Amino acid sequence: MNINTSMPQKLKPFFQKEISDYRENLQYGNLQKAWEHLERAHILGQAFPWQHTYVHWKMLIFGIKIKSFREVIGQIPRLLVGGVKSFVGRIPVGNTGGANVPPLKPLPIDKEILEIFTKAGMRNYGS
Repeated sequence: MNINTSMPQKLKPFFQKEISDYRENLQYGNLQKAWEHLERAHILGQAFPWQHTYVHWKMLIFGIKIKSFREVIGQIPRLLVGGVKSFVGRIPVGNTGGANVPPLKPLPIDKEILEIFTKAGMRNYGS
């Protein structure tokens, strides 16, 4: 069993950039773009308990903000279980984290995000 406790230092700036871009787009009312940055942050952070849980928290708050009952209800179990699954290394790689996708379904990872994993020294992640 692979136990993950913290995000590698080389990956953190990429994760933080997605969160920053999410906030900026949200501030300017670019809701679709803001959501896309949360999805990217989810993919980057899903293997790490704190980041995984944090993104689901942000997705829950986003769902409340846009008054999406489906997103709010979909985020509650993800928020409760996501970090635990990260801790024990049992995540659906590439899953974007929103209520619009099954929570346990692995998804293909965008080429740009795969390049980020490579830059961060996680060459085999998602491939």
